Amino acid sequence: MNKLTFTTYAKENGGRVSILFLLFLLALYELVTAGLNAFSIICILPLFPLILIGIVRKGMLSFWTLIILNYFIMWHGMPLPKGIPMSLYNELLEIILIALAIINAQDMKFERCGNMMFFTLFVWCAYCILEIFNNTCGLGINPAAWYQGVRLIAFQLMYAFIVFTLYITDPKILTKYIFLWGCLALMAVFTVWKQKYIGLSTQDIAWLYGPGGRQHLIAGGTLIRYWSLFSDAANFGVGIASTGVAFVIFGITSRIKKHKIFFLVTGFGCIWAMFPSGTRTAIACLMAGFMAYIFLSKSFKIAIPVSIVFALFVFILAFTNIGNGNQQIRRMRSAFNKNDASTGAREMNKQTMRKYMKEAPFGIGIGMSNVPANNKYNKIVSLPADSEYVYIWLRTGQIGITIFIICTALMIIGGCRIVFFKLKSPSLRGIGAGFCCAMISQQLGGYGNQVLMQFPNCLTFYGGLALVYVLPHIENEWIEYEKGQLAIQEEKKRLKLEKKQSSRV
Repeated sequence: MNKLTFTTYAKENGGRVSILFLLFLLALYELVTAGLNAFSIICILPLFPLILIGIVRKGMLSFWTLIILNYFIMWHGMPLPKGIPMSLYNELLEIILIALAIINAQDMKFERCGNMMFFTLFVWCAYCILEIFNNTCGLGINPAAWYQGVRLIAFQLMYAFIVFTLYITDPKILTKYIFLWGCLALMAVFTVWKQKYIGLSTQDIAWLYGPGGRQHLIAGGTLIRYWSLFSDAANFGVGIASTGVAFVIFGITSRIKKHKIFFLVTGFGCIWAMFPSGTRTAIACLMAGFMAYIFLSKSFKIAIPVSIVFALFVFILAFTNIGNGNQQIRRMRSAFNKNDASTGAREMNKQTMRKYMKEAPFGIGIGMSNVPANNKYNKIVSLPADSEYVYIWLRTGQIGITIFIICTALMIIGGCRIVFFKLKSPSLRGIGAGFCCAMISQQLGGYGNQVLMQFPNCLTFYGGLALVYVLPHIENEWIEYEKGQLAIQEEKKRLKLEKKQSSRV
């Protein structure tokens, strides 16, 4: 047998082996001259073409990567390179997914994008694009600052809509997405439990006693507001409350037993996790979400018990002292205190802002964050916006916030209309109602805190509302899918009963 030489192997395999051999030599050189980090970078270079090929060939793999990355992107323990905007990772994946959809246009259902939500987002994005010409502060047009801001308050909403509409196309993918979302939410619940009862990680401690201390160490440092995998406690509290709303609704409407159990465990776990965040707005978000579901349920059997549980929950917090021994519950209960000092400070800031904004109907400009001290609008950027709606108002003016509110109302009403009138399957209507109520809950959170455009909430809830518009297109498939799952469930039940009966003989 002829001995295989390097030359023969290289000829048979083209230039690939030569390139790998040269990379190996370069890696050894870097190890000797520059150290282990440079050596590691050279070693992983061959993986990038494989990753690129995988992204092109497996669009759904990129979609699932986006969902997971979106949930961890703001985690303080996430080992990401410094100097790169965190939003860029999400944005690149979304643009890649949209580009792949255009390349594979014959397999994509672009006609599903033509709905009320697309129209309203198009109007909002168009207004924000025109904001590039806004020179209210008299500092000239700054395209770089504008683009950095418009990506976060407009473009990412459209990206979420397009990606969810094009890639979640049948009941199986929809179910996989909801389960993945639930697993990520349970991970966040576990993390906040760990932070509270086991202890904080090194990264958490560094952040808490550094940038996050002012808002997360309260009551003289005796109470910590926990934030789990999210950027801060307000973001976590509102996001996890809205997630709890969605999963409780999924659970009480699902007909498949294993789905029902998972959804309810996730939903109630999220509601519990809301309390360690110490985010009082989360209580209002939870209330708004369930109140919306009472309307959308179209069932007295569901509406009555939900109303009773909801009323009991509010009564305990607002009119009793139950649980007052717990600091977190006492803080949440203060949400019902009209004389709360924090609320008064926010209202004073808004009064100051109104005086300046009278002369800025189009706002101070998107992306405008550095205004010289001698500029009269410096006061605006120095005051904390405190809520997403106030932030949008300051940047886009009275005209901009009016357009945003109208567009948001129309897209939510459109989604609720689909749930109320178009969907016939009770379980699919429950999924649609869960997404709609979570979005309503999240919007109220955006009114109270600056969380609406934050990660992971923006992609999660705007993407979820986009799915409501997809549901009528997959209803027939869903009914068949559910029948199959119920048949499997009944067969397992029958076999279990037969085994139980035979063991008695």
